[in-house]
Amino acid sequence: MKYAYTIIYVADVKLTVEFYEQAFGFQRKFITPENDYGELNTGGTTISFASLELGAANFSKGFDKVDKSKKAIGIELAFTSENIDIDFQNAIDNGAEIFEKIKTKPWGQKVGYLRDLNGVLIELCTPMQ
Repeated sequence: MKYAYTIIYVADVKLTVEFYEQAFGFQRKFITPENDYGELNTGGTTISFASLELGAANFSKGFDKVDKSKKAIGIELAFTSENIDIDFQNAIDNGAEIFEKIKTKPWGQKVGYLRDLNGVLIELCTPMQ
């Protein structure tokens, strides 16, 4: 078995993919012609975005959408960065919101938290040595 991808259901797939391209430098793998599903090349596991409408069609019991006006949900996307201060600021300059400022952990790793335009929690951290 292999972990293949994470799918996040969002209001606007194209806008979300563009945000991750600009804020974090990921490249678009593809977006469907209907703009209801898209994927990013991340150098590893694929991050995917699907429309709320597609989610509603997939889940007969419904689901709670990510909402940036509410508390962050208990899951995050984590990205490592060799230039965390620059990358953190670039994400903010492209629409991310600070959730927790960058701090140095007792083991020496620098870690900061952002929220994307949908409210998804993002950890930006230096690689573990």
